[in-house]
Amino acid sequence: MANLGGTFDANAVEPSAPREILPPGDYTVQIVESEMADTKAGNGQMLKLTMDIIDGPHTGRKLWDRLNLVNPNAQAVEIAQRTLSAICHATGQLTVSDSEQLHFKPMVAAVKVKPAGNDKFGVYREAQNEVSGYKPAGSASARPAPAGQPQQRQAAPPPAQSKPATAAPPWRRSA
Repeated sequence: MANLGGTFDANAVEPSAPREILPPGDYTVQIVESEMADTKAGNGQMLKLTMDIIDGPHTGRKLWDRLNLVNPNAQAVEIAQRTLSAICHATGQLTVSDSEQLHFKPMVAAVKVKPAGNDKFGVYREAQNEVSGYKPAGSASARPAPAGQPQQRQAAPPPAQSKPATAAPPWRRSA
């Protein structure tokens, strides 16, 4: 039981409406909160990101992402590091030691809808939004695709000049 510090009168406050799933598309966002947290299994850590949509009809809505930066699964770590690299490139912060360096820097988040269904543990989950990638804010218009139409993707830029080979990053070196 929790004491509310007085009497709350629900007659005086408009009830909140349930949030609908965002349509798939690109949204201009900024990270407003971040923290390192232990994984549910307790054998790793993830960077938890909270983002605000800052443009368009869904301004003020929130999106979340989790990056498994410390995990016994090397593939999970590589995916997380690639995602963090995309965020760093999208925000122009190429070397970071604190996730707050990424806060309040506009970027575009590509959002998709994960359909409702049973998760890997057999628990039914409602449909939810999922961020599938990041890019710089000026790289494309940030708006959802019209209903019933697939999201248009911009053509990939021409390949960059090849660079001389360098040592593999630490997470790719074999022991």
